[in-house]
Amino acid sequence: MVDAELSGVRRTGYRTQDGLRAASVSLTDVRLSSDALVGSAGAAFPLIEEVAHQGIAAVCAEMVGAMEEMHEQTVEYLKTRVQFGATLSKFQVLQHRAVDMLMAVEQARSMAMFATMMLGEKGSAERRRAMSAAKIQVGRSSRFVGQQAIQLHGGIGMTMDCKIGHYFKHATLLDLQFGGADLHLQELAEMGGLTPRVLPLPE
Repeated sequence: MVDAELSGVRRTGYRTQDGLRAASVSLTDVRLSSDALVGSAGAAFPLIEEVAHQGIAAVCAEMVGAMEEMHEQTVEYLKTRVQFGATLSKFQVLQHRAVDMLMAVEQARSMAMFATMMLGEKGSAERRRAMSAAKIQVGRSSRFVGQQAIQLHGGIGMTMDCKIGHYFKHATLLDLQFGGADLHLQELAEMGGLTPRVLPLPE
């Protein structure tokens, strides 16, 4: 662990695309004592993996919350926006799109719950596969729900006055934390998928 007040530690704060705050940290000629070492030398990977997996589970849960809000606000908008003498919710094609959004939210929720459940399987290959699978599904669902929400809101969907755009930006940045869906898809493929084949393929 590095004390943020040590000489040579520099933090540069900035505002993220979703309006929150973050910082870049740089270290220049920082000297640490052996007390700063967490765990044993050369044995940090299990600890790093543990923290990363907990972070993935938390990020997935937060993204599901953002998706829920985008879906609920979109459904409410369809119930109140009048076009061609009727509310948008009366048009069957838009009803179907709202249902597709809900299905994506529920798929993401299931995988987020699965990731949280698998946190108890410390250091196992099953947990690694579960975390990647959750990140893939939640990331894809989030993109779909956000795009649908913005499109169904029309031109106001991306304005600063509409909350939908803010939720979508936040979910998009969350998707990139701990690796995006494409990275985890590659990792999951290298691990043989979520449920790797038990029997060998015929020659």
